[in-house]
Amino acid sequence: MSGYLSGVLAIFCVNLIFAYGIFVTAAAGQINLGGAGFQAIGAYATGWLAGQAGLPIGVSIVAAALITALVGFLISFPVLRTRGVYMVLATFAFGEVIAGFLLHSDVFGGAMGMVVPLHVELWVLVVGAAVTTLATFYLMATRLGLAMRAVNDDEDASIVMGVNVRAVQVAAFTIGGAFTGLSGALYALNFGFVEAQYFNALLSIYILLYVLIGGTQTAWGPLVGTVFFTILPELFRVGGSARYLIFGIVIVFMMALRPEGIVTRSLIRRLSFRGGAHAS
Repeated sequence: MSGYLSGVLAIFCVNLIFAYGIFVTAAAGQINLGGAGFQAIGAYATGWLAGQAGLPIGVSIVAAALITALVGFLISFPVLRTRGVYMVLATFAFGEVIAGFLLHSDVFGGAMGMVVPLHVELWVLVVGAAVTTLATFYLMATRLGLAMRAVNDDEDASIVMGVNVRAVQVAAFTIGGAFTGLSGALYALNFGFVEAQYFNALLSIYILLYVLIGGTQTAWGPLVGTVFFTILPELFRVGGSARYLIFGIVIVFMMALRPEGIVTRSLIRRLSFRGGAHAS
């Protein structure tokens, strides 16, 4: 495999794990616009643990995911006290605070960034993306996943049916934090360098678009959205700078034609029905 294809696949795997981290909170009805902050925590935690603390790669990855999960758990309590656009602004502010802290922290390299001495091969990213995808599909089929869907569809009705809405949302932030931290850890270990400027608001917006364009109703959504946003820009690369205009037009048309996302539960049911009809 060429270096170019390896780089595209590596970015795809990291972004897919990242997208599933945002999807888990979105599936519970919460929009997280601070994803870059969570990913930065995972990346810098891995860089520091592997470089300064001298921990093995596996331990560093697991520790980074757990640290980010803990941050997600703690930040969920103040964030979940807000609603609507105020929640979006709260998560956005969290991401900006994390980026600002890392940018001015000498311990983590400041504006110069941090070199990560350890390295993982591409297959580790592929395995991580596959495991995260399967784990998300399994999560959405569990009782917690069904409760997350219920909260997303109608929070008041969920309360009437006995669902502990706050517990479900806190769990979603915690799990989403773990996935996002894992994506940051693998990013740091694959590319060997992290800098605060990379984890900016634009990154959070992009990943949120992956999830929203792909669809938040099923676990297929982030996978389709990540493929859409990773492959399409590469296909448009031959168009030079005009590819950004073309890509933007495609996104606008997608949002206008499929505001609920590319993959919906009704689409999955129709495809399943047709597959069963052909099989019979």
